[in-house]
Amino acid sequence: MRLQVARIGKPHGIRGEVTVQVLTDAPQDRFVPGVVFEIEHPGIKTLTVEGARWNKEILLLAFEEILDRNVAETMRGAKLFIETEDTEDEGEGWYEHELVDLEARVGDKVIGKVTALRTGNVQDLLVVKSTDGDEVYVPFVESIVPEVNIEGGYILMTPPDGLFDINREDAAADDAAAESAAGEAKGEES
Repeated sequence: MRLQVARIGKPHGIRGEVTVQVLTDAPQDRFVPGVVFEIEHPGIKTLTVEGARWNKEILLLAFEEILDRNVAETMRGAKLFIETEDTEDEGEGWYEHELVDLEARVGDKVIGKVTALRTGNVQDLLVVKSTDGDEVYVPFVESIVPEVNIEGGYILMTPPDGLFDINREDAAADDAAAESAAGEAKGEES
């Protein structure tokens, strides 16, 4: 199985090191010298880890194929994959590639489609493109996303009020009130 384990971020320094967004629970096992990753990049198909170190909470990687900052800059956003035979289902989580393109539903109503998973220190966020075309960040917690049905092609959500409305009605009411107040103030000045 092809598994995404990281996404390359910005260059670090002038010797080709890059920051990475870690998408694995075992970075100490995945990012060691000699490991070869498949990469989605037009000019390079694989990258070999030359060195790995932590700078505070950010993982920095050096690759044999990236010799300077200019090449590192072209790698920004590239995804790193490994091939693994590990098909053991722990039932504890999902990988981004499993979630992308799932329909986001509230009850029977489709409200959008999952476009990405953003991992964080505190909690993960699902990025959902709503049917209105808005990008909405949804906390990936059981109380808001109680069901993920990979086989059925959807996630079931119970979003809090306003999450997908982005408070449009409130914002419109606030704008109307502000315009009315400005008009009254201008009338008093005359």
